[in-house]
Amino acid sequence: MSSRRIFRPLLAPLMAMALIGCASLAGAAEAPAPAQAAAQPMAPDTMAARVQGCTACHGVHGEGTDNDYFPRLAGKPADYLYNQLQNFREGRRKYPPMNYLVTYLSDDYLHQIATYFSQQRPPYPQPAKPTVSASTLSKGQQIVLNGDAGRGIPACAACHGANLTGMQPAIPGLVGLHSDYISAQLGAWRAGSRHAIAPDCMQQIATRLTDDDVTSVAAWLSTQTAPANPVPAPAGSRKTPLACGSEPQ
Repeated sequence: MSSRRIFRPLLAPLMAMALIGCASLAGAAEAPAPAQAAAQPMAPDTMAARVQGCTACHGVHGEGTDNDYFPRLAGKPADYLYNQLQNFREGRRKYPPMNYLVTYLSDDYLHQIATYFSQQRPPYPQPAKPTVSASTLSKGQQIVLNGDAGRGIPACAACHGANLTGMQPAIPGLVGLHSDYISAQLGAWRAGSRHAIAPDCMQQIATRLTDDDVTSVAAWLSTQTAPANPVPAPAGSRKTPLACGSEPQ
């Protein structure tokens, strides 16, 4: 993947922040003296107001956007979202705007953000139309639902649930994500640029996948329709095949 494509999604948020900064400076230069200035209303102190730094990219309710880089947050298990915010803060995941945004946020505040988005329920988008061959989709379906025991690859559904909506308290759903986003995350684990709390089960699995496996899995997942009640499965509803540091056993 070219560096141009990787950093293209950064331009809009960074340009927006630059414009806001310029506008703020200009406003400060032209502002009347305090005695002449009219009293400004206080912004509402709500979580919806506080997470505007998140919703600018991930959508008003965390529903994700129609590009490849800003995934759905809404309805994901709170502990999963909290773990990812921690991973960005501690550098286990690397995406400069996210790393910068959470650098100085406390654990308690990260919990509040995670809980807020876990409670959002915007509708899921229509699934993507297939852009790969039927054989590629079939291969992806096989890995997602059944895995490949000969290569030590468990089924995605073994952890992420039969409906692929995740499992409480910390396993995310996989429906409603773009194929390029899924592919990029699997690629990051394979390349060692994305990490989780040890033992990092996703890194173990991803490094056993081939390029074709990744393409197939990402393509098939992106074409799946969310179920009528797309909530994560209850905690302990299935025994995960691998120990994961981010998921209590």
